[in-house]
This record gives sequence, structure tokens and C-alpha cells, in this order.
Amino acid sequence: MKRPGMQQPDPVAFIKANLPISPVPSIPEIRLHTAGPASGLWRLAGRREADPAPYWAYPWAGGAVLARYLLDRPEIVVGRRVLDLGAGSGLVAIAAAKAGAATVTAVDIDANAIAAIGLNAAINGVDIIARAADIIEDPPPEIDLLVVGDLFYDPTLALRVMAFLRRCEASGIEVLIGDPERAHLPRGELRRIATHIVADFGGGTGGAAPAGVFAFFGNG
Repeated sequence: MKRPGMQQPDPVAFIKANLPISPVPSIPEIRLHTAGPASGLWRLAGRREADPAPYWAYPWAGGAVLARYLLDRPEIVVGRRVLDLGAGSGLVAIAAAKAGAATVTAVDIDANAIAAIGLNAAINGVDIIARAADIIEDPPPEIDLLVVGDLFYDPTLALRVMAFLRRCEASGIEVLIGDPERAHLPRGELRRIATHIVADFGGGTGGAAPAGVFAFFGNG
């Protein structure tokens, strides 16, 4: 456990030194810095109540299924402006860039995630604009496609995300969601368009799980 007064390490240096690079299960085209048992992630993550949990350091099913879907169907993103909301490691953003998106922006509230996205983008040879921000109270961004993986694990967050998605859809932005059907997924406003078996740290075991890609049609 972090002791009071212990200096926060530089995230880029820490990630390079402690999170080895490995292919993503089910997505060998993409390699990421990923945490393991010996990573000592607590030294970077912080222990204050306001510190974001280090979700970016592990594979989650929603992001993995979206990444697999975009790589398999590049016509969905070719030439389009894409934003990855709650981007974590940048997995989906990297997949969109590899599939031929015109521009890709990755947004996450965790500054450590932004550091990881920069490193992971470089490993995979793609350019991504990474921003540490909470944008879900903002007006819809100037993009063509919004991709959202694994943001429906908390009821309060799910309500905020849904309000943002409705505004985006109403403004003409296509919205795709990746999720293993966690408790707060808004099933009544979604149409399943694909299913894949992918790795899911969020299942508690790190094993494989079925996850879906959903088109959001916003009738709520």
C-alpha cells in the first residue's frame, strides 16, 4: 500500500518499466502494455477516493469485441472521424486507426490511461489524439462515429453516458457499443450486430467471455 508522502512515479516511465508488451487475446494484430501480477500497479494508480481505478491496464470484453469488429470490417471506419469514449488502453482507438479512420480521438478521465494510449499507439504505429477529460456533459463532438466499450458497469455512470449518447445520436453521430451485457447496459435502445468470444478481465478471472457489439438507436 502506498505510504503517505511517497512520490507518484512518472506514468510513461512506470508503464515502460513494469507493464510488458503483449498481443491482445483474440486480437493478435494489436499489442499493448498490460499489467500482470508483478506490475506493482498500486504505485501508479493512487489510493485517494478520487483516483480513477486502473481499468486501462487490463483487457475488457467491451473494448476487445469492438476492436475485433472494427478490424474485421474496416469499411465502418475508413475515412471517418472516430472518438473512443472511456478509451482505457486505447485498444478500440488503435483498431479504428489501423482500420483506416481519418482521425481518431481517445478520451479518458484517467491521465495514466492517456500516457498508456500514447505508448500503445506508438507500439502499433498509429496516430491517436489522446485527451484526459470528462466530456459526457459537453455538446456532441464534431465526429462521425462514437465507440463506447465497457461503460455500463455503474448505474450512475450509465445514466450520464446514456444522456450523452442520445445527444450524439440526435446530432447525426453513429454510436457503437461493446459490452458483455453487464447489469446496466441499456438493452432497450440497442440492436445487437455482432458477437465474439474475447478476453474479459472484468469477469473476475481474466478468461474468455461472449461480448456483443450493439448499434445505438436512442429511442429512450
